[in-house]
Amino acid sequence: MTFLEAVPGPLLGLALGLVMLLDAIPLIGILVPADVAILTTSGSVDPFTSLGWVVAGCLAGWSITFFAGRYLGERLRRGRFGAWVGAERWATADRVVREGGSRILVTAPFLPFVNTLVPLAAGGLRMPYGRFLRTAAIGSVLWGGLYVGLGTLAEQVAGVLPTGNLTMVVTVALGLTFGWIALLGTRKLATVRS
Repeated sequence: MTFLEAVPGPLLGLALGLVMLLDAIPLIGILVPADVAILTTSGSVDPFTSLGWVVAGCLAGWSITFFAGRYLGERLRRGRFGAWVGAERWATADRVVREGGSRILVTAPFLPFVNTLVPLAAGGLRMPYGRFLRTAAIGSVLWGGLYVGLGTLAEQVAGVLPTGNLTMVVTVALGLTFGWIALLGTRKLATVRS
């Protein structure tokens, strides 16, 4: 029995949701390995339950970031955080949200670092929260579904391999392969002319 199998399902799901929430918050999200968390817990939690926690955590984190952008946007941009992000990245995030609109929220979860700035920019640009939430939910379901599916697939593939110890290796290999493919594909979709 592995450590994850010993953790009760609801507690593991709650932890997964918390990881997703933290992943959506600027600066903190860079340090949180959300995709690895999804991949490694896929075999220990029912896939649909796992996806539910992933989506709930993403939407909670993105909502916090959206409202921070709406009410603290200018202060954040002028402060230390804004200087760290840089004026060029802020301008890019604004342009992407302005020109890409809701579509960018569907692809943003696949783009590291951008996924934390887009909600800030959307809030700062006064995007209606209902529209933001709908499109963010679609993006979260697609991104979470990809990783939950990869984790479940890796668990199944590892079951037919001569040793069960290869589960993590297969999971990480599949996750990295499909993650990079998704990243490259969504980068092309999210590219907006200067």
